[in-house]
Amino acid sequence: MIGLLGKKLGMTTYFTEDGRRIPVTVISAGPCKVVQIKTPDRDGYAALQLGYEPIKPKKLTKPMMGHFKKAGVEPFRKLKEFRISEQEIESYKVGDVLTVDKVFQVGELVDCTGTSKGKGFQGVVKRWGFGGGPKTHGQHNKWRAPGSIGASSFPSHVWKGTRMAGHTGNRTVTMRKLQVVKIIPEDNLILVKGSVAGAKGSYVIIKKSK
Repeated sequence: MIGLLGKKLGMTTYFTEDGRRIPVTVISAGPCKVVQIKTPDRDGYAALQLGYEPIKPKKLTKPMMGHFKKAGVEPFRKLKEFRISEQEIESYKVGDVLTVDKVFQVGELVDCTGTSKGKGFQGVVKRWGFGGGPKTHGQHNKWRAPGSIGASSFPSHVWKGTRMAGHTGNRTVTMRKLQVVKIIPEDNLILVKGSVAGAKGSYVIIKKSK
């Protein structure tokens, strides 16, 4: 499904014409330029490679500069492939610019993929919402401990997948079927209902939902 690259700007409140209050995430989506077109005959599948956010050539490696020079387009900071059908290939050519109002429409559903905020190493109370140990009956140093993590004689080991302390956040998260509330084409902005994973200023991939 075709989509766009963008940046999360934050969350705000949007009021509809009938007075309903909707929490929305504001995303600066595109404009993205077609850098490469993948075809089934040459590459085995059909896709568009889009570039987002221009960057100075001196900040890129020579192989990447060669890639952009071959395409005849300016260098970009981010590249992302979007699968399309074989019939859609003829509608695009290298150098085409895709904007938010050309790709999305108000009211349709989209999938937004971002990288969640990294929390570092966290215990089970913050990571999984455990309740901790009792605060009475003589206990004083196990308030945020996980408790027993396995049986004794059987199975004599900790079950795979047991929820324990560990690295939290900083992973790819996709929020599916978010409704497009408003599009502001002159500022390349799209407002989607609900929250999108990631911090302010983080990169987001927006695709049409299947």
